[in-house]
Amino acid sequence: MSTNYVGQPVNRVEGRLKVTGEAKYAAEYNVPNLAYGCVISSDIARGKIESIDAEAALALSGVLRVFTHENIKGLPWFDGSYRDELAPTGSPFRPLYDDEIEFSGQPVALVVSETFELAQYAASLVRVQYARESHQTNLKAALHTAYEPTHRTPPPRPRGDVARAFAASSVRVDAEYLLPAEHHNPIELFGATAVWHDGGALTVYDKTQGVLNVQQYLANVFGLGKRDLRVISPFVGGAFGSALRPQYHVFLAVLAARELERSVRVSMTRQQMFTFGHRPTTWQRVKLGASVDGTLEAISHEAIAETSQFEDFTEAVVNWSGLLYRCDNASFSHKLVRLDVYTPMDMRAPGATWGVYALECAMDELAAELRIDPLELRLKNYAQRDQNEGLPFSSKELRACYRQGAERFGWSGRSPEPRSMRDGNSLIGWGMATGVWEAMQESATAKAVLTADGVLTVSSATADIGTGTYTIMTQIAAEALGLPISNVRFVLGDSTLPMAPIEGGSWTAASVGSAVKVACDKIHERLLALARGLGGLPTDIMRRYGIASIEEQASTEPSKSHEQYALYSHSAVFAEVRVDEELSSVTVPRVVSAIAGGRILNPKTARSQIVGSIVWGIGMALQEESVLDHAVGRFMTHNLADYHLPVHADVHDIDVIFVDEHDEVINPLGAKGLGEIGVVGVGAAIANAIYHATGRRIRDLPITLDKLL
Repeated sequence: MSTNYVGQPVNRVEGRLKVTGEAKYAAEYNVPNLAYGCVISSDIARGKIESIDAEAALALSGVLRVFTHENIKGLPWFDGSYRDELAPTGSPFRPLYDDEIEFSGQPVALVVSETFELAQYAASLVRVQYARESHQTNLKAALHTAYEPTHRTPPPRPRGDVARAFAASSVRVDAEYLLPAEHHNPIELFGATAVWHDGGALTVYDKTQGVLNVQQYLANVFGLGKRDLRVISPFVGGAFGSALRPQYHVFLAVLAARELERSVRVSMTRQQMFTFGHRPTTWQRVKLGASVDGTLEAISHEAIAETSQFEDFTEAVVNWSGLLYRCDNASFSHKLVRLDVYTPMDMRAPGATWGVYALECAMDELAAELRIDPLELRLKNYAQRDQNEGLPFSSKELRACYRQGAERFGWSGRSPEPRSMRDGNSLIGWGMATGVWEAMQESATAKAVLTADGVLTVSSATADIGTGTYTIMTQIAAEALGLPISNVRFVLGDSTLPMAPIEGGSWTAASVGSAVKVACDKIHERLLALARGLGGLPTDIMRRYGIASIEEQASTEPSKSHEQYALYSHSAVFAEVRVDEELSSVTVPRVVSAIAGGRILNPKTARSQIVGSIVWGIGMALQEESVLDHAVGRFMTHNLADYHLPVHADVHDIDVIFVDEHDEVINPLGAKGLGEIGVVGVGAAIANAIYHATGRRIRDLPITLDKLL
C-alpha cells in the first residue's frame, strides 16, 4: 500500500461516526442524575432589573433552582480574573453579575429542573421587571461618536502624501460602503454538559474551538485547579469563529453544577444564538486615485465599526488595502462606536471579508471610470512586495490565480459595457475580485505513541469544526511512519492533551500539523537507530527488541525567518449573475475561484472548505443581514426562517482551482491554510457582476431586489 498520503483526497476518517450519529456533541452526553437549565433573556437593550419574581416557577415540583444576580454573589471572578484568551481590551461580559442590562437578550436568570421541558415551562413563569433606559444600536446615527481604540492588529502606518496625490489624480473614486451585522448560525446550537464528580471535580463537554481556553476561563472564574476541571469537545457542528471565546452557556452550566452538586446541561435555543456575538456592522470609505493609464496614485481606506459598551472589539479591516496593490501614497483609519449590543466576534475571515469587499468594489468602480478591464487594472497594479511592512512575500502565485481563473471562466468573452449581455429577460453580468488572507502559524504540541501491534495514536488539544483536522493529521502521521491510514488514530478536543492553539485563523494545519510531523519523525528516527540496517516494518523492529511502545512529544513554533517575509494566501474569484429585468431577482449560476494556498494537504477536504466559503459569499452578497429594530434595540431576524441563508436552489456551479504554490518559508508542511481565503472576494465579485449586468452600483449589502428595483 502506498504511504504517500499527504496531498491525496483521503476520505474523512470520522465521516462514518458523523453520518451514523455515533459522534457525540456537547449537549448529547447522557449522564446519571442530569438536570437541565433554561436561560431567561432580557427583553430590553439597556436599563436595570428592578425585580425578578420566580415564585411560580419554584412552586413546580421538579424545579431545583432559579439562579439570578441576587443569589450568586461571591465568585472569585469578581476580582477581575475572568478574561479569556481572546478577550479584547475592556471588561468581558459577566453573566448574572449585577442588575445592569447592557444588551437585548442578555441572560438574566437560569431555571434548573429535572427535565428540559419543565425548565422551559418554568422559565415562562418567571416575571422580570425592568427600568428602561435610552439605548443606541444604530451605527450610522452614531458615527460622530467614533473613537480610536487599542487595536489587536493596528492599521498600517501611512505612507506618502495621500491628500496631494488624490487631488492630483486624473481619475478618482470616492465611495462609501455599509456592511450589516451577520450571525454565525452553525447547525449545532451552543450547549454544555457539566458533569459533577464526588469531591467537586468537573468534566465539561462544551461546544468550543479551544478546550484549553475554556478550561482557563472556567478555572479563573470559579477558582478551580486545572486538575479538577477537564474540558472535552471531540466534535463541533460548525462554529466559524462563534466558539473561539467561551460563551455564557458554559459559565451557567458550571455555576449550576457546583451549586447543586450534580450534573447540569445548559443549551441555547436558536433564538438565543442571536443574543451574543456577530460580524460587526461596519461603515467604510475608500478613495482611489489613478493616472489615465490605471496606475494607482492614492489609496485612502477608512472604517468605523460597532463594538459593545464594555469591550473594544477590533479586526483588520483596512490593512489589506495597503498590501494588495502597489501604491506609494496610502492612509488607513479604523475607529469604533460604542453601541448597546453584545461584543462582536471573529467570523470567517474577520476583517478581510468586509475590508476586501470595499476595496475590490472600489477597484471595480475605478476600472469602470477608466474604461479598463477590471482584471487588467489589477495586473497593472500588482504588488511584488507588502508595502505595509516593506517585506517580500514568502510566495505569491496570484498572477497564476488570475490567469487560470480567467481561462476557466472564459473572462476574455466579457462584453465591457454594463447591460450589454443578456439572455431573454435576464441581464447577465460578469464580475471578479481578488482575495487575500494571512498565512499564520502558532505554537503547538503533539504526542505520538506507536505500539508493537503497529497502531499509532497521535494527540493534541486542537479542535475539528468540520474543516477536516482529524483526517489531515491522520494523513501526516501515517505518511511520516509509513503506516496504513487504518492503523493511525488522531485524538483531539480534550484539555488533558498536549497544548494546541484555538482552532481558527486558518492556522491549525500549519500549527498542529507541524507538531504532528515532528513528533512522528522523532519516532521514525528512534526506529532507524534500533534497526541498524536490519530493515523490516516498525512492528518487526519493536518486537525484535521487546519494546511494547515508543512515545515522543514535540513542540513547534513559527520560524524566526517569518519575520523577514509577508505570509499570505491569495485568490482570484470570477462570478456570473443573472438579473431578471422586470423582477430584479438575482441568481448566481456559476463561480470560479482560483486559490493559491501553498501545499494542499487533502484536495477533497480542501475543496469542501472553499465551496462552503463561496456559499457564504453568495449569502453575504445577496441575503445575509441581522436586522436590528433600533426602536427596541433587538435583532428581529432571530431564527432561520427570517435570517436568510443560501439553500440548494441558490447554489449552482462552483469551480475550485488550486494553483500550484511552493513555499519553503511558511512551515515544514508548506501549507498556508484554506478556511478563510475562500470567502474573501466572493461578495465583491458578485456585487461587481451585478453592476455589470444592470449598470447600478449597490454599495450596501446585502443586494436585495428592492435595492435594484
